[in-house]
Amino acid sequence: MQVILLETIGKLGELGDVVRVRNGYARNYLIPQGKAQRATDAAIQAFEARRAELEKAQSERLAAAETLATKLADYKLDITQKAGVDGRLFGSVTNIDIARLLQEAGFDVERSQVRMQDGALKAVGEHPVSLHLYADITADITVNVIGEMA
Repeated sequence: MQVILLETIGKLGELGDVVRVRNGYARNYLIPQGKAQRATDAAIQAFEARRAELEKAQSERLAAAETLATKLADYKLDITQKAGVDGRLFGSVTNIDIARLLQEAGFDVERSQVRMQDGALKAVGEHPVSLHLYADITADITVNVIGEMA
């Protein structure tokens, strides 16, 4: 299916690009999220009429993401979890936990933006976590999991 992108999407294209994607990806993700619309002649003309408005909104989101990335640079998040004597957690620390604690600290981060390369954290110690804030903007933080004896 051919769609016209209404915002920049990493590894897919820039604002206004007409790209070919799989039908399910377009129907289930891009179109419902407002990130794209079907690339018909009428849709392309309507997009060109709104192009300046969409570019302005995208530049505002980009600026907000860059500001958030500078605030989060070298940020260290401490999480206390119950752990055994060997340093393994009873449970795990997930992207939901990290996003919730960052929101409580005043940062506007969604759980889908938290990228954990090795999956959920299951041990005590410091772990690197990447936050994918916008198409090409990421911030790396350190999550310090502190063990609490049960």
